Amino acid sequence: MANILGVSRGGYYKFIESRKSVHQERDSYLLKRITSLFEESRQTYGSPRIHAVLKTEGEKVGLKRVARLMREAKLIARKRQRFKLTTKVDKRLPVAENLLQRDFTAQRPNQKWVSDITYIWTSMGWLYVAVILDLFSRQVVGLSMSQKQTKDLVIRALQQAIRHRGHPQALVHHSDRGSQYASHDFQNLLKAYGITPSMSGTGNCYDNAAMESFFATLKGECTFFEHYKNRDQAKNSIFDYCFIFYNQERIHSTLGYMSPKEFETRALTLEERVY
Repeated sequence: MANILGVSRGGYYKFIESRKSVHQERDSYLLKRITSLFEESRQTYGSPRIHAVLKTEGEKVGLKRVARLMREAKLIARKRQRFKLTTKVDKRLPVAENLLQRDFTAQRPNQKWVSDITYIWTSMGWLYVAVILDLFSRQVVGLSMSQKQTKDLVIRALQQAIRHRGHPQALVHHSDRGSQYASHDFQNLLKAYGITPSMSGTGNCYDNAAMESFFATLKGECTFFEHYKNRDQAKNSIFDYCFIFYNQERIHSTLGYMSPKEFETRALTLEERVY
């Protein structure tokens, strides 16, 4: 055949050896999809999340293979960074009982909300960020940002959450004992909407671990890798991360690898079918 085709035996065998095997072709195909998913996740997904997405797409591939391909391509997910929160407690203000007792599960939306404040550095100074999470789906329902760490910061976050969630009933709002949350104005607002307050124990970050985890995710996947020139730039970045990526796109292992929005939508649809 080599004589008929006018090629050398050495050239033929070189051609055969250079061809990719079926396994190599499959790896090449998977790597392209893995790389695409990795970029779509803003470089935040590790192999477990990438594997979960591939499974939902109908791909038959093992977690170890996904991990190997990502490792060989040096696709390394952004890692959470440790950070420190500051809570200013005013002993003159009343505090509420800890109703959660570290139970961060909820059976329905708008049953338990958790809230806290963190801060982000910009070239123009600190930006303080108040967030409210719904523990049912871990969805961000309230967000407020300001250059000052005042009671107005947490009041605006609560007002936004109430507007977004349609004035929920039988709701518990959990926070730390910071002066912003313990302030008379904030507590009066909770009372006006029939919301039951709950507060962590003194200096115990584990009592609000769900919020601590969210802030670690926010900083580890978003703000830690940015150098904000001013507060407006930081605000836009954080708003986009919380309401566009985190709520609607980012899948959570605790939610069966669904986004908060998808998880909540499916739960409400199922409830409607039952009733």
